[in-house]
Amino acid sequence: MSKPRHDPRWTLAACVLASSLSFVDGSVLSVALPAIRASYGAGAAEVQWVVNAYLLPLSALLLLGGALGDHYGRRRLLVLGTGIFAIASLVCALAPSLDLLLAARAAQGLGAALLLPNSLALLNAAFEGEKRGRAVGIWAAAGAAAAAVAPLIGGWLVDHVGWPSIFFINLPLAAGAILLAVLFVPESRDNGAGRIDYPGAVLATLGLGGATFGLTRWSSSAALDSIAIAAMVAGLAMLAAFLWIEARRGDSAMMPLGMFADRCFSGLNLLTFLLYGAFGAAMLLVPYLLIEAADYSPVEAGLALLPLPIVLTLASPLMGQLAGRIGPRWFLVVGPLVVAGGMLLGQRIDAETNYWTSVFPAIAVMAAGMAIAVAPLTASVLGSVDERHVGTASGFNSAVARTGGLIATALLGVVLAREGEALMAGFHLALIGSAIAAAAASAAALFLVGSVKMRTG
Repeated sequence: MSKPRHDPRWTLAACVLASSLSFVDGSVLSVALPAIRASYGAGAAEVQWVVNAYLLPLSALLLLGGALGDHYGRRRLLVLGTGIFAIASLVCALAPSLDLLLAARAAQGLGAALLLPNSLALLNAAFEGEKRGRAVGIWAAAGAAAAAVAPLIGGWLVDHVGWPSIFFINLPLAAGAILLAVLFVPESRDNGAGRIDYPGAVLATLGLGGATFGLTRWSSSAALDSIAIAAMVAGLAMLAAFLWIEARRGDSAMMPLGMFADRCFSGLNLLTFLLYGAFGAAMLLVPYLLIEAADYSPVEAGLALLPLPIVLTLASPLMGQLAGRIGPRWFLVVGPLVVAGGMLLGQRIDAETNYWTSVFPAIAVMAAGMAIAVAPLTASVLGSVDERHVGTASGFNSAVARTGGLIATALLGVVLAREGEALMAGFHLALIGSAIAAAAASAAALFLVGSVKMRTG
């Protein structure tokens, strides 16, 4: 019998616990935003930054987190990232000011950028062939299940204990992940990993930060002032410098630009950006509106979103199998169109809304569309590049998905700053914009994504 520390099931358990931190944190926050805003007397821009302070370092540093794991050890970076996330969660719960909360949220994003890519890399090293595909499926399903339960628990905590308590959920998950990783998970690294692209990481972070700050300031004040313009110009300049550095580094870059010579890979990432940006905006706005305008409690808002993780958990594996048999392209065309249809159904939601006739159909249809698209999209991204770029492609696509949510959240201040009928009108307009973006994602699949193989294990 093999020793426990060499049993890959321990690696799977540790990776599931660690990565669940990110899934739980993302879903539970949606029902707590109104309470956080009220407790600090915050404005629209501050509410946006409660979300984006986390998404910014996560989206900008995912690729660097993977590279650091390849170089210094994936288990080491998983433990480090999980520890940072746990400490930052404790600070979030105890933060006496909004500024400290935002700083702790940024630290959570840094921790997630270290733990997420290395949890997948550890699974990739621990399993082979079909077992690898099954392990990744369990990892994804566990994340969806955690996301399903978190809003319900979080809503109850917000109602009965207070919003700071939602961050305490992370502490036992982090402790379990660190304990299992230290005791039972063997170290894994890439001995051929080259120099780490620190300049690229710094420029990507500063560039996204500048652009996001400018967009947030513009949307929350509905005025494009000189500060917003300067921030966006500086951000775009740094992103241009990032691309220049990546071009010079070639295959050793954090984001090898040669991958974008493939029209299919570029199209898949454009689809990802548009679809996840549109969906992220809708999932931020729906619970916020239900609590602020329709008098839902945080628990009721969490229950309202329950069809989403249930449908994703049950239907995504089936969609992945079907796409593997008949090809993913039409799943990628149809899925975003169904999501767009669900967003248009959201036009029926108002202050006097009936859940079963207005909210449920919109959430259920959006969930069905995401279930159609998500598994084929992930497998297609991995299948669109050669074997040596699989890890980079996966990390980049995850970063693109979160950047889509980052930009969408930065643009929502014009809605979050409103109240009453103006909030409802802004909500409906934002859903129409999100539906257009989801339809554009479908068009990207139709015109840019040709035949692509799917990598399943």
